[in-house]
Amino acid sequence: MLENEFENAIQIVKLLQQNGHKAYVVGGAVRDQILGREIGDIDITTSAIPTDVQSIFDKVIPVGIEHGTVIVRYHGESFEVTTFRIEGDYSDFRHPDKVHFVDRIEEDLSRRDFTINAIAMNVDGKIIDPFFGVKDINNRLIRTVGKAEQRFYEDPLRILRALRFSSQLGFSVEKNTKISLLANIEWIKKLAIERVAVEIEKLFAGTNIKKAMPLLLDSRIDKFLPIFKDKSDLWKCFCTLSTPVPTLTEFITLGHLYDRSVPIETWVKQWKLSKQIKKDSFKLVELFDDFEANHLNKWLVYRLPTYLIQSFIHIVSVLLNEQIKEETIREMQGTLPIQERKELAMNGQDILYLNPNKPKGPWINDCILQLEKNVVTGDVENNKKDIREWVKQWK
Repeated sequence: MLENEFENAIQIVKLLQQNGHKAYVVGGAVRDQILGREIGDIDITTSAIPTDVQSIFDKVIPVGIEHGTVIVRYHGESFEVTTFRIEGDYSDFRHPDKVHFVDRIEEDLSRRDFTINAIAMNVDGKIIDPFFGVKDINNRLIRTVGKAEQRFYEDPLRILRALRFSSQLGFSVEKNTKISLLANIEWIKKLAIERVAVEIEKLFAGTNIKKAMPLLLDSRIDKFLPIFKDKSDLWKCFCTLSTPVPTLTEFITLGHLYDRSVPIETWVKQWKLSKQIKKDSFKLVELFDDFEANHLNKWLVYRLPTYLIQSFIHIVSVLLNEQIKEETIREMQGTLPIQERKELAMNGQDILYLNPNKPKGPWINDCILQLEKNVVTGDVENNKKDIREWVKQWK
């Protein structure tokens, strides 16, 4: 039997079977089960067409119903359920022009990208593996299902996925697959940068990133990536990394700090990233510069958001070869007189009241910022009496 983490997926498969359909767990979840890795999303493939699935389950989201895919919500979990299918041509290098629903799992597996992902498993744990994916898992190889050139032409994102799986799993790319990858790397120009960004993030976050670096350099993928295509030395900097870069925030922060001639705004614009990534990258650069000039200090750790601690530590380690313990930062944060601005004993209205002859303006925020820093560093006690005296002397 499959393990507990598959419990809800098993129930979905069983319900589909009880209604006369074939159904299997498929793809990455099966691969990771064989590898003993942590299981992420669990996908299900079935002979049931989407309308059949909708009639069996109460909560079904038709995310890609024209291609046979729906999301089944079951006991608080989401599962992608896709009808067995084969595909026509890929005019847009992403989606098949047509899909044809079929009745055999083997036909469905034949359309998938790599043999290690073209494996299905039934509720009893029996493996369906027509393309010898288990053998490739055991040999730690990434090999396309069928001809590599055809698979990559259908969707060039598979080129990036091959690199990404090499980084995540520590696998080598099989000889013919690698030849095709290197020969057709320019096809990634056809991809939307948003899709590229997702794969690049996963690639550099891989725990085996160091092993993937030689292939990254050989691929010359940088010639087709925003910013890197004009900055070959910048790509070489990234290809010296020996530790994972878990997020795009950290990725573009490093990119800017490697080459400050490229502003963070340019990274965000060309890679079409979010405002939050932009904000967090600015914060990390600000804190890195503070650390480089003043080492770890109270004002720095006060401004360091908890969710950016690991990124800050890693950036300092990569660029300055200095090791900071998270425990050290958290201990310093715990000893600060305040944890956030609203804890100040006086606010903007209080400061304005102490300066009745001055009109409202940016000076108020400047004053509070300096007060905040002085309280954090211990130069001013956080009480109204001391703050009042400080405000009188400010500027």
